[in-house]
Amino acid sequence: MSYGAAVIVGALLGLGSALWIAGLWPEGRKLAFGDVDVGGWRSDFAVGSEAADPYTRARVARHGLLALAKTEAVYFTRALDDTGAPLREACTYRLSGGPMPAGWWSVTLYDAASMLPANTDNALSIDAEQAGAGTWEAIIAPERPGNGAAWISSREAGTFDLTLRLYMPEPALLAEPEQRLDPPRIARLSCEGRP
Repeated sequence: MSYGAAVIVGALLGLGSALWIAGLWPEGRKLAFGDVDVGGWRSDFAVGSEAADPYTRARVARHGLLALAKTEAVYFTRALDDTGAPLREACTYRLSGGPMPAGWWSVTLYDAASMLPANTDNALSIDAEQAGAGTWEAIIAPERPGNGAAWISSREAGTFDLTLRLYMPEPALLAEPEQRLDPPRIARLSCEGRP
């Protein structure tokens, strides 16, 4: 391969990988994280630090989310239910968990473009204040459940993901995330009205 051809190929590979990781090509890749996986909830503890590589920085800049250093907050994302199927507006899920190793926490629903869904339900997350100190659960569905359960609205979300934010995480979580975090579970209850 000639020198000129090698430069062109290298430039195309660099440009393509930068656009892909930033979610601009080929069709708007979701905000996905890398090297920490706890029960399918993925995180990158380098976010918000000098250790973040250029791709991570581009991803954070592109989406405008998840920019705090790990001593302030860590973020875990998940786009699949407990069976491994993508999270979809057409389905109803039970999100459940227990105490989190952090000063405060929340779980927020984002659509495929990493934006809050365009609905007016005012029910796009659950947090430590709503959940209380013990075990908790919320229903994720396009319509409010009739039983008074905590609700996260997926109306107008299409396919979506969830972001678990742990603010002021305990040092032990940062050192041993797989041992210290009991991640929320996402049980699919029905799809399109069918069990």
